[in-house]
Amino acid sequence: MDTVVLYPVTGIGHLAPMTEFAKLLVAQGFSVAIPILPPMHPSVSTSDTDYYINCISSSHPSIAFHRLPPFTDECSSTNVGVRFFSKLRAANPLLRDLLQSISQTSNIRAILTDFFCTEAFEVAADLQLPAYVFFTCSAFILAYFLYLPTLHSEMTSGTRELGETPIHLPGLPPIPASHLPNFMLDRDEGLQALVNAFSRLPEPKGIILNSFEFLESRTLKTIREGHCLPNRETPPVYCVGPLISENEGGERHECLAWLDKQPKGSVVFLCFGSGGRLQAEQVKEIAMGLERSKQRFLWVVRSPPDPENRFPSSDEVNLDTLLPVGFVERTEGRGMVVKAWAPQVEVLNHEATDGFVTHCGWNSVLEAVCAGVGMIAWPLYAEQKMNKVVLVEEMKLAVEMKGYDKAMVVAEEVEKRVRWLMESDGGKELRNKAKEMKDPAMAAFSNGGSSRVAVLELVSQWKRRC
Repeated sequence: MDTVVLYPVTGIGHLAPMTEFAKLLVAQGFSVAIPILPPMHPSVSTSDTDYYINCISSSHPSIAFHRLPPFTDECSSTNVGVRFFSKLRAANPLLRDLLQSISQTSNIRAILTDFFCTEAFEVAADLQLPAYVFFTCSAFILAYFLYLPTLHSEMTSGTRELGETPIHLPGLPPIPASHLPNFMLDRDEGLQALVNAFSRLPEPKGIILNSFEFLESRTLKTIREGHCLPNRETPPVYCVGPLISENEGGERHECLAWLDKQPKGSVVFLCFGSGGRLQAEQVKEIAMGLERSKQRFLWVVRSPPDPENRFPSSDEVNLDTLLPVGFVERTEGRGMVVKAWAPQVEVLNHEATDGFVTHCGWNSVLEAVCAGVGMIAWPLYAEQKMNKVVLVEEMKLAVEMKGYDKAMVVAEEVEKRVRWLMESDGGKELRNKAKEMKDPAMAAFSNGGSSRVAVLELVSQWKRRC
């Protein structure tokens, strides 16, 4: 049996697109093995990941998940970034053992590692396996990460003190320094560990990207022309997206029945991703803004962050304490609040949905693009502020929620942005532009489509390997 190994870091946002790519490989006759790292911190809950893995395992038996056993790491640093990469390095012997075990019964044709897992290149080299990077973010973020070692060498201090000063990066619009990922703002040992890891991104045989050519053509051209890697060879970049998670069965969610009763193109969907927990005061501001907007809405509310428990095992949402008194009753009929989770892909593709307030995580962005839904950008963490700049300034598929970078987004702003998107001429133009992107997204996987061609090229390479 010919097998491809996909090696993600922990977290559903990295695992899900890799698994969608695995389904494409299974359709081409491969089996797929996915090593699963133990949690990076003992208090991290794996309930969401466990449920997802169980669903995929039962419906796709050719995709095998292999849980690596817990292991110790002797790193003494208190820096989170240093410890993170040290733990990935410490996992290498377990990864090597697993790959050797798989090789007893299968021919491993390639190993695809998450972009954080560049330490695994050493294992691939030892076992003479072709290695590729699987990049779960956008081409814009890939351009930045490829250029980061160069940027780091040109600066003598961190970027935090630059504030709103624009940073000029190849292939990107000007990015305020404050919008770079928070863990990259300080010139410390954590940033150095990141630079060391990302300096290895050019090493593998190719970079596999969850995007499609039409969406990010300018940035892809910049990368391929070598502008992000001065004095180094740029590996081939294969766009194989958009990789969108499918509903793995189960009962139809009640929110979809509610959407069935709403007029076409009338509902704004609000959802902030698996890590998007807002303070209780912010939840109340959103509620007041939605109520004043008079717009129809479907809103996923998660419990606020708990400083005593950063990684809760469940999400018990008490709407009575979170929402203003009488809010649910006053918005009954035109609004629905869902606790913790909703089937996002199905909601976005419902004909009643025509607006999306999003945290700008790349998986959510792609889901909105494929559904042809205009966005209100409210970035929260990681690379999401950079995504916001690109969505608003470059792609023109979103309008920003003012105040996202302050302590609080006030109710007046929520009301203003929601009404603008759903009622104004400018909002209508943005929503129409989003609808125009739906066909190119779908065309990427049609016969002769750019992503289909890229997948078949990779498959051909791996099947030719002796």
